[in-house]
Amino acid sequence: MPAYRHLFHAGNFADVFKHALLARLLIALARKDKPFCYVDTHAGVGRYDLSHEWAQKNAEYREGIERLWGRDDLPSLLAPYMEAVRAENPDRTLRFYPGSPRIAQRLLRPDDRAVLTELNKSDCAELEALFRDDRRVKVLLMDGWQSLKAHLPPRERRGLVLIDASFDQAGEFDRLVDALRTAHARWPTGIYAIWFPWMGPGTTQAFERRIIATGIRRVQWLDLVFDPPPEHTKLAGCGMVVVNPPYGFDAEAGTLVDWLARALAPRGGGRGHSRILVGE
Repeated sequence: MPAYRHLFHAGNFADVFKHALLARLLIALARKDKPFCYVDTHAGVGRYDLSHEWAQKNAEYREGIERLWGRDDLPSLLAPYMEAVRAENPDRTLRFYPGSPRIAQRLLRPDDRAVLTELNKSDCAELEALFRDDRRVKVLLMDGWQSLKAHLPPRERRGLVLIDASFDQAGEFDRLVDALRTAHARWPTGIYAIWFPWMGPGTTQAFERRIIATGIRRVQWLDLVFDPPPEHTKLAGCGMVVVNPPYGFDAEAGTLVDWLARALAPRGGGRGHSRILVGE
C-alpha cells in the first residue's frame, strides 16, 4: 500500500491551485436547480492540522495558503475557496487546512451528495469521523480507481469527479489516462477534474498526447509552473485537466490561474496558463 501522506504538503501552492478551481467547478454546477453528485477518488483525511510535525517539516503551506491568508486584495473568484479555509480557523489564526472533501461539503446543497473514497484505513477512519453527521456524504474504504467503475454514472446524472492521485507510484500518468477513458465511457456527460504534478516538458507533453489520443472532446488544460520552484518543495508546478468544463469556467479559470501565478510565485518567476486542449 502507498505510504504517501498529504499532511506533509497540505496547503501548499498545488493545493491552493487545485482547491480554488474545484470551488469554481462546484459553484458552476450549483447554478442549476437539479441536484448533483461529487465523487472524490483519493479523498485523504479531509482536514489537516498545519501545526502537526509532518506539516511543519517543510512548511510547504508557507508558500501556498499562507501567502493569501493576510491579503485584503484577493479577487472575488477566490472568495468561496477562502471562505472554506477561514471556516476552519474561526479565531483568524491559520492552523487548519480543508482538503477537497471539506471544501466540497461547504458547497453542497441539501439535495446534492458526495461519495468520498480513501484506500488508507486510518485516513478513511478519520475521514468518516469528520463527515459522520452529514447524510449527504458517503465515505468508503476503497481504491479510488475502482470507485470510478462502482459509482459512475451517478443517479443524478449531473456531477463532478475529482481525481487527485498521490503520484507515489510509477506509471501514474498512464493510470490516469486509462481511468479517464473508462470513466468517460460510462458517463460521458460528467465533469472530470484531474490534478497532476509538473514533471518537466517531456513527461507533460506525453501526457497531453495521451489525453488527446483518447478521442474525448471538450478538454481544458490548466497549469501553474514556477521557475525557480518554491524553496521547500521539489515540485516546480502542477496542472489540471478538466473534461466537460461548465459554461463560463474557461474565462474564470484563466483569470484565476493568472492571478495565482503572480501571487504565489517565489521571487516573481511564475506563469499560469489556461487553454482548450480539445474542442467540441
